[in-house]
Amino acid sequence: MSRDRLSADQVAALVEAAKHGQLPEQPTGGGARRGHRLRTVDFSRPTKFTSDHQRRISRAIDTFCQTSVTRLSTELRTPIELEAINTTQATWSAAQAQLPRESLCVTLDVQPIGTRMLFTVEQSFILMCLDCLLGGSPEKPPRDRRFSEIDSMLTQRLVESIIHQMSLVWHDLAGITLSILEIEMHNDTSQIAAVSEPTLVVVIESRVNKHSASMALMIPWMAIDPVALRLIGKESRAPEFEAAGAAEIGRAVAAVPVTLRAEVAAIEMPIDEILSLAPGSLIKFGVQAEKGVTLFAENVKLARAQPGCNGPRRAIQVSGTERRYG
Repeated sequence: MSRDRLSADQVAALVEAAKHGQLPEQPTGGGARRGHRLRTVDFSRPTKFTSDHQRRISRAIDTFCQTSVTRLSTELRTPIELEAINTTQATWSAAQAQLPRESLCVTLDVQPIGTRMLFTVEQSFILMCLDCLLGGSPEKPPRDRRFSEIDSMLTQRLVESIIHQMSLVWHDLAGITLSILEIEMHNDTSQIAAVSEPTLVVVIESRVNKHSASMALMIPWMAIDPVALRLIGKESRAPEFEAAGAAEIGRAVAAVPVTLRAEVAAIEMPIDEILSLAPGSLIKFGVQAEKGVTLFAENVKLARAQPGCNGPRRAIQVSGTERRYG
């Protein structure tokens, strides 16, 4: 292979450039080593909820949207659309910061495990639903106003209808039910979970006559921790299946042969005494004859018995158990 040679002037120019720190760029060849790849890790975004948890919860919320649309549209006498649009995982404090400022906060009691979740609804959606319940038209969004006592009562009824549908899907998903513990008009919900608690936020968009508002279900990890395995279908089998399995094992073990023997008594003797035994020798066992014999299964003492016969055969009759087995 021929190589290009530099002239004396070119060599001189390179030396002069090197003195001033102006080195030519080296071409990157295919065999050049790559630099270490750095991965940015956001420690403020937890990963406690696995992809299986998020997928199962998202499917349940989709079912909730489908069933709630029919019920709400019937009660409000106007078409309503609900759609789950986003699922994110954050700390509890970060999840709270994502909520719209004017949101109705519903604290949910999770039974039978006794934990809590949070459901939020924008007040614009609530006010529009209240207008529909009172015979109004949803053609334009209602003006913001303070909730009166009548508004609060109607809001309670509306939210109960929504939570009832959500409770049904959670019962099918993880065997838990949701009920309203408290309804607040502000976002003072820090008492539900610690600020760093991993939280899954499912955002639901509601549309009434093209007017959009948002709902959100905030699920702290501690709220589902007792049923986390059941939620993704990895919990142990139901008790009836476990009982059936134990019965199968019992039937298999019951067919194993075991040696059963009746022993009058036993005593340890030195070898020289055993060798000195002769016809007519007397051995004292230290057990009274009226106590009968001992029944053994292999080397396990089972019961006391009295010796006898059954026709031409020898037999024993159990008189009492030595040890009970559950």
